[in-house]
Amino acid sequence: MNKTYNILFLCTGNSARSVMAEAFTWAAGNGRFNAFSAGSHPTGRVNPFAVEQIAATGYPSERLRSKSWDEFALPDAPKMDFIVTVCDNAAGETCPYWPGHPATAHWGFEDPAAVEGGDDEKRAAFARIAAQIQRRVALFAELLLEQMDERAKREAIARIGETSVT
Repeated sequence: MNKTYNILFLCTGNSARSVMAEAFTWAAGNGRFNAFSAGSHPTGRVNPFAVEQIAATGYPSERLRSKSWDEFALPDAPKMDFIVTVCDNAAGETCPYWPGHPATAHWGFEDPAAVEGGDDEKRAAFARIAAQIQRRVALFAELLLEQMDERAKREAIARIGETSVT
């Protein structure tokens, strides 16, 4: 029987990149991953352009919410196997203590919510970043985690963050 791995994607606002990573991992994992996302300073809403990118995955829309990473540091929270920051701000912040010492990595992506202009420009930015996130998530989903020791898992997810996605 294969293990189901828990992965938490972190960003500052938890409104776009981390939420898309959560949904894309859920979709690509075919039941291998319980994917979650959170932010250090959540905005309280998911960006509608991120919702558009997520729609095609079939991800349950009721799971889409902007939430604090504090939820995942509570004693009854799921134990994470992997923690991945997807924005440079969150990568530089002091994170809560994560029980079990999960493998951590940084997969930096530009902030599509920072793009100025009309809806077409914003939608294009979200589509571009969503495609980049999907490429890294696909690499993660292809890992033969059951055959790897903890050190190999840590090295593999770190390498994914160094992979060019442009």
